[in-house]
Amino acid sequence: MIDLATYSEPVQAGALVGAVLLEAIVLYVGYGALERVAMPVVDRLKHA
Repeated sequence: MIDLATYSEPVQAGALVGAVLLEAIVLYVGYGALERVAMPVVDRLKHA
């Protein structure tokens, strides 16, 4: 883990905002891929 305590407060805040933004992008892409894979399966189960 990176120790950000040695950096100034604006740098720490920027790193936190960047980490949250990166997490949001990863979740968005991950859930989009999961939906693309899972929806045909769900549709097949509904119409079976």
